[in-house]
Amino acid sequence: MIVKIENLSKSFKSNTIFENINIELKPGHIYGLVGRNGTGKTVFLKTLCGILSVDTGRILFDGEETLKTTGVPKSTRALIENPEMVNELTGFENLKLIAAIQKTINDDRINEVLKIVSLDKEGNKKYKNYSLGMKQKLGIAQVIMEDADLLIFYEPFNGLDNKSCDDMRKLLKELKKQGKIIIVATHVKEDIDNLIDVLYRIDNGSLIHEK
Repeated sequence: MIVKIENLSKSFKSNTIFENINIELKPGHIYGLVGRNGTGKTVFLKTLCGILSVDTGRILFDGEETLKTTGVPKSTRALIENPEMVNELTGFENLKLIAAIQKTINDDRINEVLKIVSLDKEGNKKYKNYSLGMKQKLGIAQVIMEDADLLIFYEPFNGLDNKSCDDMRKLLKELKKQGKIIIVATHVKEDIDNLIDVLYRIDNGSLIHEK
């Protein structure tokens, strides 16, 4: 899948968040998105996910303007803010509840992704008893479990210890080898310096190609 973003603009009342963004996202690449808090990273990613509408421009998924036809981008999964999970359910049960929407994966796949993010021993623990790092890992598992083509991670290292951060970088590199399009957004550029293929900075309403 190739994602083309053409002349994309978004404002809230008189406040321009970004304007005339044009980029192309290709399979097998990790794209970094950096910028200070409040510069529009979250808004931009939410437009890619169909959570927010845009004022002008379009987003094409393999040439199809999916957002206008279905409201949901083709084969896209994202971790943009804190995962919305049910406190009284276990990690496994939360993923199964989400998986039931698309009905594309089974219990074996859920157990597989829990192992990938090192939560296989915690899958039967209730979400309310999860630490911040465990909640982050479950959110990552939610993104990868349905084998989507475009994967979006906002501050994926938040709450993770050093080993888990290293494991996350290895996971992202493996997903890249599988041909995924990956966007990693952060306000700490050093977190992704040795990970990304292309770097963009969002600032003053513009998306600037830095690498």
